[in-house]
Amino acid sequence: MSDTRDLLRGLKSLPGPYKPFDTKRTPNDPEALFLEWLQVAVEEGIREPHSMTLSTVDADGHPDARVLILKNIDRHGWHFAMTRNSPKGRQISNSPFVALTFYWPALGRQVRVRGSAHDMGEQARSEDFLARPPGSRAAALLGRQSDVLASEVELEEGLFKQMERLEGNPNLVSQQWAVYAVRPDTVEFWQGHEQRRHIRLRYQRNGSAWTIERLWP
Repeated sequence: MSDTRDLLRGLKSLPGPYKPFDTKRTPNDPEALFLEWLQVAVEEGIREPHSMTLSTVDADGHPDARVLILKNIDRHGWHFAMTRNSPKGRQISNSPFVALTFYWPALGRQVRVRGSAHDMGEQARSEDFLARPPGSRAAALLGRQSDVLASEVELEEGLFKQMERLEGNPNLVSQQWAVYAVRPDTVEFWQGHEQRRHIRLRYQRNGSAWTIERLWP
């Protein structure tokens, strides 16, 4: 146990230096500021800067989390896609309140989004599904995400059958596929600092506008 503790204590965190974050020169809405930060992450060569942690709760109120990919941001919210019959899909059906977390360690930046997820409907589902690679579509058509897998052969045979279905019908769309958009209630931007003087800026929805507040580190 002490070896593990010493190992963890020896690892560096927030070494910096980081680019300054001027909270007095920020846009009026969080989507615009997020897109600015995302563009910086892309320009700095951050790998998979659009990856995010989706947090949900199950029927017993227990939290759950996994990493997904951000698909879009528009007036409807922050988009992601998945199967409705997956654990996360069932959890959202039970409680639409979710959280999204983005973290770019090399920049010392984190963005936290809290809000409610809603289904974007059939057109969004079809467009997103058909834009996915064939292997991803085949896996989604299986509809077995998170089920217990008996053998590798079972997986290979299942994928093979779904690939055959796609070859016969390239426009086939899984009825369980869905695109969700999270309408945020709060969005917090966190800029780390080497001396732990972190800068935290929170956007909080106030009707059709946003209240912007600086938080203690």
